[in-house]
Amino acid sequence: METIDLVKINFNPEQLKLLNVCLAFLMFGVALDISRKDFLYVLKAWKSIVVGLISQLIFLPILTIILIYIFHPPVSIAVGMVLVSVCPGGNVSNFMVHLAKGNAALSVTLTSIVTLGAIILTPIGFYFWTSFTYGASYLTQDLSVSPTDIIKTVFTLIVIPLFIGMGFNSYLGKISEKIRKPVKFLSILIFIAFVIAAIFANLENIMEHVSKIILIVFVHNGTALIMGYFFARFCKRSVYDARAISIETGIQNSGLALIIIFNFYDGLGGMALITACWGIWHLITGGLLSAYWSRIPIDSSAKM
Repeated sequence: METIDLVKINFNPEQLKLLNVCLAFLMFGVALDISRKDFLYVLKAWKSIVVGLISQLIFLPILTIILIYIFHPPVSIAVGMVLVSVCPGGNVSNFMVHLAKGNAALSVTLTSIVTLGAIILTPIGFYFWTSFTYGASYLTQDLSVSPTDIIKTVFTLIVIPLFIGMGFNSYLGKISEKIRKPVKFLSILIFIAFVIAAIFANLENIMEHVSKIILIVFVHNGTALIMGYFFARFCKRSVYDARAISIETGIQNSGLALIIIFNFYDGLGGMALITACWGIWHLITGGLLSAYWSRIPIDSSAKM
């Protein structure tokens, strides 16, 4: 066992309850700017959905395998990288796409499809892609993702706040206009609080092992975001859609990955540390990229 595998990550699954409330609020803020017309557009632009799914479900794991053989990290870190790559995107990605002035409806659609599909896709994807690495010895665990938990997550964090926000937008327009800016401001504060809390909770571990993982996390996350964008543009998707696909590819549900690691791998240090650092770093890079894109408007013709 590697020394890094003895690291214990400060992660309490009970804290997810508070985190989920905050995430649901972020989704509500996103929904205030989404209408039924946006989803009708997504249904017409079904090719963007297909491109987004290919980018996240196929190209991201392939990219991960390539990076594993380039960096050749300890086996537990390599397996952790694969696990992160096969987890669905979290709904914080929806907030980021909204902030980036990308196609939020497409982002919500992709998140919902991949999250529901995680019941099957995450375990199968983990076994399949890990078999291409030197981490096959970690496949002895009977990994599974609870269908009940996934469905509950989708409805609690996405569907319910989405419909409430869209309801405000459609039927309570005046109230929606009044609360839109305060909600957006509060959402950004919550987002920043996520980053700060995550860093300070694991500051000692991060400082001690940062040299072993920071470059891997930086390159892994950065190339995922870049790949998602340029793959979408290569497939002739609009800038509006490409921003959503980029963020959906680069922002993964590291919280789900941590839950799997603690349930099935006893919080193995290498896996947990790479996942926790990814979870912190993707909030930073996703936030910075969204802030940058938010300053570059997209004209109506670029949305088609």
